[in-house]
Formats: sequence, C-alpha cells, structure tokens
Amino acid sequence: MTPSTLPMRLSGKVLAACGLWMILLGVYFILLRPALLPEDPRFMGTSIEALRTAAPGLESWLGHVFNVMGGFMVAAGTMTTLLARQFLARRASGTLLALAVTGASGVALMSATNFLLHSDFRWLLLVPVLLWLAGLTCYLREGAADTVAVAK
Repeated sequence: MTPSTLPMRLSGKVLAACGLWMILLGVYFILLRPALLPEDPRFMGTSIEALRTAAPGLESWLGHVFNVMGGFMVAAGTMTTLLARQFLARRASGTLLALAVTGASGVALMSATNFLLHSDFRWLLLVPVLLWLAGLTCYLREGAADTVAVAK
C-alpha cells in the first residue's frame, strides 16, 4: 500500500476528531463567542456594566482578539487533522513529538487555564484533553504492536 492509502488507525481517528473539534471551536470564537461571558466579570469581581464604563472599547477589542485566536484554532485544527489522516498511519518521524507539543500547548493549556479561572465550561473542556491523551496512547500502543508483529 502507498502511504496515502494506508487505513486510518484508531489513533488517527481520535486525533482527527480532536482536530475537527479545534476547527469548530475556532469557528465558534470567530462567529459566535461574545466578547465577555458572564463568568469573565465574575472572575474579576466586577460587572459587565462596570467594565463597559471603565473600558468602553474593551468588547470591540476583545472581538478582534477572539477573531485572531479563532483563526489560530482553525489553523491548528486543520494541521492536526492532516497529521492524523496522513502521517499517523505511516508513523513518520517526529509525529509523536508534534502531537504531544500540540496537545500540551493547545488543549491541555486551555483546559488548565479554564480550571484556574473556575470557568463554567472547565469540565467540558477537559474532554478534548482526555481524547488527545487517548489518541496518543493509541498511537504508542499501535507502534508497540507493529514492533511485535515485525519481530515475529
């Protein structure tokens, strides 16, 4: 089989799903997320009205920030999906490192920060971290199974 026709393994499916989740989250940040969620002023110990009075341009500025952040989420999700679909089955050199760094700096950091902030969404945002870890675990097990199969 050529590398582009290798069947997609469980690790690839799980991590492709994580990539798709990142893309959808990025689209949410670009199109739907309000600049301030109810939990934001609660964390700061103030109200949305007080923030609007103190910093009248804050929500407009945050809208631009979330557009950029959402774009990066879409980009990272697209690359993760490509990596999962094209490189995991081939076990290309550097794949595990790239996935580990992407997961740690992306979904794990986001989840940890949401727990630090006591976000209303913290438990929901733990799910992609667990999926990412499951995908990496599957990838490692698939590699060990391949090594055993070749040795026989």
